[in-house]
Amino acid sequence: MKKYLLGIETSCDECSAAVVSFDPEHPQAPIHVESVATFSQIKIHQPYGGVVPEIASRNHLETVNEMIDEAIQISGIDPKRDLEAVAVTNRPGLVGALLVGVSAAKSLAYALKKPLIAVHHLEGHASSLFLSDATSQSRVHEAQYPMLLAMVSGGHTNLYRMESHPLSWSKDFLKKSLVGRSRDDAAGEAFDKTAKLLGFPYPGGVWIDQEGRGGNPSAYPLPRALPQKSTLDFSFSGLKTAVSLLADRLKKEGTLEKEMKDVCASVQEAIVDALLSKIYLAIREHGCQSLAIVGGVAANSRLRERLDREWKNLGLNGAPLFPQLKYCTDNAAMIAGAGVFRFLQGNYLKQEEYLTLNAIANPEI
Repeated sequence: MKKYLLGIETSCDECSAAVVSFDPEHPQAPIHVESVATFSQIKIHQPYGGVVPEIASRNHLETVNEMIDEAIQISGIDPKRDLEAVAVTNRPGLVGALLVGVSAAKSLAYALKKPLIAVHHLEGHASSLFLSDATSQSRVHEAQYPMLLAMVSGGHTNLYRMESHPLSWSKDFLKKSLVGRSRDDAAGEAFDKTAKLLGFPYPGGVWIDQEGRGGNPSAYPLPRALPQKSTLDFSFSGLKTAVSLLADRLKKEGTLEKEMKDVCASVQEAIVDALLSKIYLAIREHGCQSLAIVGGVAANSRLRERLDREWKNLGLNGAPLFPQLKYCTDNAAMIAGAGVFRFLQGNYLKQEEYLTLNAIANPEI
């Protein structure tokens, strides 16, 4: 029998609410997205070249109730009758932004007398693999475990060795399964910062991707940090410095605009190269049988092109797994998906407990 769960996401600059459905009798079946309502703050933050926390928090206050109402209306459910629980991102993220979502979720769960589920944002990204809707079905049933999960976004570049389906995840599975991470900038952050140096608006990753198409990825030898095989960690801060120096030189020569396609292709290749070299190494070192990539950078065209070309050399069955493009960036459907798995495990807060739930900007993991 179909059950419903509401998810809320306000960790950064996307205010989102979603309703998903699931079947408790078939807990490993894909989670179906009934509705998603998202207000993106990109245009609001563009004049500042990045997210301004105070502005983000205030805008969430203005839009969160509207997004919740829209998601419920599109889904066609009666929240008091049909909802099993409410899930919300409470960590990590901008603390003011998180507090808006947490407060809204606590109030709604309290009023409806429903369980409340606190979701780690990164668990949401991991759960995006398991989402299906009317336009596409999840292929995650093709995964063989252990799976290497690469979480590549604006805030995180982490590698996890996933031993099993999310129904078996422990509360600290993110900490226990982590095998590699960025020591400074995340990959998405590297895209945004280098794009800014080259004169593109925020967010920059999509501009680097678009402008780099047709360019020569070998035109400029940009650094790949931590190339040694003894580590699965990443570092992108040196790339940012190298691009800054390159941009300054080309500006002085008056050739930056002419060379922009090759510069963007070279920047993108440096980031993708660093990602794939560590992903391939992690697959071999940890005996992984499949690969999944989630997060905003999972939408990058060069990353997918390189994987398509190089995948057969890894000797793995199937093909790399990705969420649908619309579930790569921050959204409430992935938070609701993570909430479903925790709900089925019985890991949720009851009414007398959840009023103490707080937002945590930077948890240990």
